[in-house]
Amino acid sequence: MKLSDTLIDQKRYPLDDSDFRSRCKATLAEDGALVMPQFLLADTVKTIAAEGEAHRDQAYFCDDHHNVYLTPPDPDYAMDHPRNRLILSSKGCISDDVVPADSPLRVLYEAEKFKDFLCDVLGEEALYEYADPLSSINLHYADAGLELGWHFDNSAFAITLMIQAPEAGGAFEYVKDLRDADSGEMNFEGVRKVLDGERTVETLSMPAGTLVLFRGRNSLHRVAPVKGSTTRMLVVLAYNSQPDIALSESARLTFFGRLG
Repeated sequence: MKLSDTLIDQKRYPLDDSDFRSRCKATLAEDGALVMPQFLLADTVKTIAAEGEAHRDQAYFCDDHHNVYLTPPDPDYAMDHPRNRLILSSKGCISDDVVPADSPLRVLYEAEKFKDFLCDVLGEEALYEYADPLSSINLHYADAGLELGWHFDNSAFAITLMIQAPEAGGAFEYVKDLRDADSGEMNFEGVRKVLDGERTVETLSMPAGTLVLFRGRNSLHRVAPVKGSTTRMLVVLAYNSQPDIALSESARLTFFGRLG
């Protein structure tokens, strides 16, 4: 699908330019995050925000208690140990099958130029949509008091679009490379310091229209509680590096409250 100049700012972000891609790749490697403000044009942001409001009644809202590693408790550690300490995440979400067929989100998600850019910057050979009908494009809602608790991602990368920033709160905070999952170094003491507010964290500025590529497998991160009457709306564009992969049934029930 062709990516239109009326959808994103291709003058600011020339996605098919090799030098631009190289700079993006270097920034992501250095910072663990690539932040592209005003990636979406203002009219595109307004359209997606209006879609979000129109379909909000179909969102699944839930509270989830989890540890930062998103794993079952380990009986070898106390429940108040950083390995097992429970964190709250609370949000609403509409799934891919609720996103309109003609939504700018679907045009962007399916555009070959966009996927080629992502592959180059992320170091992936190809990117594929999820095989299940719910997981590829998700729009998340966070009203006042809602938050995404501290955690490490299971996936190698995350791609998000800020659609509507809240009046206050809702900041994306992270600590780069706090653990090394591949070597099994979980850095319990480092995690404890973050959870107890004893360590300085980085904050990403994400005004409406911002595209963010983030490597969260080893970087602890959260979305702080939202404040004010404006709902925080964020889109997750989820891809796989292999075809025919579906989110597990348990994960779909947790995130969407249904299987399809």
